[in-house]
Amino acid sequence: MITTIEHKNQSFKVDLSKPLDISIPLKASKENVNAWYIAAPKIEPVKDGDWIGKVSEGASTNFNTISFNPHGHGTHTECIGHITREFYSINNVLKQFFFLAKVITVIPEQKGEDFVINEDPIKNAINSANIEALIIRTLPNSKDKINKQYSHTNWPYISQEAAIHIRESGIEHLLIDLPSVDKEKDEGRLLAHKAFWNYPEAPRNRATITELIYVQDEIKDGIYLLNLQIASFENDATPSKPILYPVIN
Repeated sequence: MITTIEHKNQSFKVDLSKPLDISIPLKASKENVNAWYIAAPKIEPVKDGDWIGKVSEGASTNFNTISFNPHGHGTHTECIGHITREFYSINNVLKQFFFLAKVITVIPEQKGEDFVINEDPIKNAINSANIEALIIRTLPNSKDKINKQYSHTNWPYISQEAAIHIRESGIEHLLIDLPSVDKEKDEGRLLAHKAFWNYPEAPRNRATITELIYVQDEIKDGIYLLNLQIASFENDATPSKPILYPVIN
């Protein structure tokens, strides 16, 4: 289904029949993607005495309880409430769900024992003043990102300068295929989070960060319509399902 979209005084076409899902599904397994030193998620039927909420065990319905952490167990979208003393809910912050986005591929640069996404490749990749969302795919991009165990791996991260440039480019929604835009063990400095949200100087309360996405190699760098779908959690973060639609020239 080809649809014409009007956006910031320009129009473009997208094919809504060809969605590209860049989320990682959550499953009750040690093979589920994991970060931040926590156990695997659980999906278990409710038990009440001899009754088990599972059709194969004699119940009329499947009735599961799910235990997970949005930050460590899969694709999630977070708001500024992730780093503030005051409570902010992603459910109240994110009120629009379609954005003009750009997918870029970046090779993190080695700096000592770290791998860093610096400002220069970000500058070179952002050449559209009208995009609202930036989607960063890091290389290498193997399929083990879907079930990688990230704890104690010192994953790549975005430099403070690169995060500032992203903010100053007008990007409101930042998506990345890593557990965090920041270094795994940084003594709580959270330089990229704070730079992107401009916290505490002039907080950008409507901006969001989405982490632990997976952008398959078949998805080319370029401009897309992003549908950033979230679950309605009153929390700083929620599981999310970002969907891309190619823009037709």
